[in-house]
Amino acid sequence: MTITASPRRYLMCRPTHFAVTYRINPWMDPTAPYDNALAVSQWESLRQTYLDLGHTVELIEPLPGLPDMVFSANGATVVDGRVLAVQFRDAERADEAPAYAAWFREHGFEVIEPKHTNEGEGDILLAGDVLLAGTGFRTAHASHAETQEALRRPVITLQLVDPSLYHLDTALCVLDDTNIAYLPAAFSPGSQAVLQQLYPHAVIANAEDAAVLGLNAVSDGRTVVLPVQATHLAAELRAAGYQTVGVDVSELRKAGGGPKCCTLEVRS
Repeated sequence: MTITASPRRYLMCRPTHFAVTYRINPWMDPTAPYDNALAVSQWESLRQTYLDLGHTVELIEPLPGLPDMVFSANGATVVDGRVLAVQFRDAERADEAPAYAAWFREHGFEVIEPKHTNEGEGDILLAGDVLLAGTGFRTAHASHAETQEALRRPVITLQLVDPSLYHLDTALCVLDDTNIAYLPAAFSPGSQAVLQQLYPHAVIANAEDAAVLGLNAVSDGRTVVLPVQATHLAAELRAAGYQTVGVDVSELRKAGGGPKCCTLEVRS
């Protein structure tokens, strides 16, 4: 297997207004302390990591009152220059959707408005010629047919079963066009069987990796940027021939996010 990198274009949102003031996933505790300045510092380090790897990072303006807007992966799904906008399950995040759609329109993209709930690359991941699509907690199963129609790629539905791994991108990372890393226990038996059939050489994470959102990682085909705390997964990735860069976004994890949550890939 030849592992090669390709330059990527990412959209990110500075966590200027980051806070944990409500609870919409098991990671969030509004009664626990959080440090906005630390979140910003960790995010800046993540952004610099992408720049150091040769990727392009564009920014969307953070809006007050939207503390989760930093999680740009949830803002859209972009394939071949077509943008499927999002519809959030939770009212607390609803106003993020038009903000992201407006950014893409202003930058010349065709934007398709959804009829069903989907939370962007949180639950829709491009893997080579297919889209892996999660459902069970946030994204409605009905949106998968809509996604296939809008983005014109085959969609493979995967059923998530662990509430703490509420988005597909917390349970699975696309490493390159032909391989993934994932936690089998995060998926239903049928979905596990599908993943085993499609990806017989997948990198398998363990529960300790999942506990630090280790699979919420970003790969350019060769280098995988992942939480520095996910030491087992990093070792498994290196054994499989990938390079790894560990980053600390532990403050953002208090809202249920990791590197991938902060990173929306823009595919022209």
